[in-house]
Amino acid sequence: MHPHHLLRHWFYPAALGAVLIEVTWYLLISKRSYPWRDMAISIGIYVLHMPVRWVTPVLVGPLALFLWSHRLATIPFNTAWGLMLLFLAVEFAYYWMHRCGHQIRWMWATHVVHHSPEHIHFASAVRLGVTEFLSGNWLFYLPLYLLGFNPFAVAATLSINLFYQFWLHTDLVGRLGPLEWVFNTPSHHRVHHASNAEYLDRNYGGILIIWDRLFGTFAQEQPHAPITYGLAHPIGSRNPFKIAFHEWSAMAGDAMRARSWRERLALLFGRPRASLTNLASGATSTALPVEAVPAAAE
Repeated sequence: MHPHHLLRHWFYPAALGAVLIEVTWYLLISKRSYPWRDMAISIGIYVLHMPVRWVTPVLVGPLALFLWSHRLATIPFNTAWGLMLLFLAVEFAYYWMHRCGHQIRWMWATHVVHHSPEHIHFASAVRLGVTEFLSGNWLFYLPLYLLGFNPFAVAATLSINLFYQFWLHTDLVGRLGPLEWVFNTPSHHRVHHASNAEYLDRNYGGILIIWDRLFGTFAQEQPHAPITYGLAHPIGSRNPFKIAFHEWSAMAGDAMRARSWRERLALLFGRPRASLTNLASGATSTALPVEAVPAAAE
């Protein structure tokens, strides 16, 4: 099924049902107030993001098909090993795209939007950056086309990856036993959204958590360390437009104040923590969170 048909016929109804269950649980079971304001902001940003879902394939598609037409091999999708290889390849590319989204400021300028909610709940899953094409997230999948993975198959697999992650955005689901060793779970993803120092820059996986375990970016949720969500330096605005573009604005200001091209490039493409030192003027960018500073993500 085409990803957009999957959205219309399955994802949207399932997501709405999940939100209704979550709201009911908050209000009737756990006796907590639901983060309505956070939810409204997330929906507003998702509306801004919707055109990106259509524009990006149009812009990237020709390049993807060109690379695939010059592929080094052809991965068959009528075999179990071909499908498994496709799944692992997309998961691997997603891991490094996501990790770089935290460690390269140019990419963080888009991804910071997703980390701005101060509560984790299902609706926060759709708070996605609207400038992903500009950030270059799509670059990480180009090698797959050259290696022989059909661009349409990659897009469909990536859609499944993103659909899966919707249910990870909740604090209603606890630990899931042995599944925690292989799969990304709500517990693992809560860690990813934490701004606590012990949880910074961890758990980048999509469906799988194995790449984090292999590359040293895994952290487990600890009962003695309650998670604090959101940015260590909050944006201070509920305006969807400001949330979506605030870091680009801060980055442009830092670049204009830079004293050399070397410094300018470091501010734009170095780690997000570079702007905290503000080498150019001594004024820090309030948009940048401490969680962008890798604690042990080398």
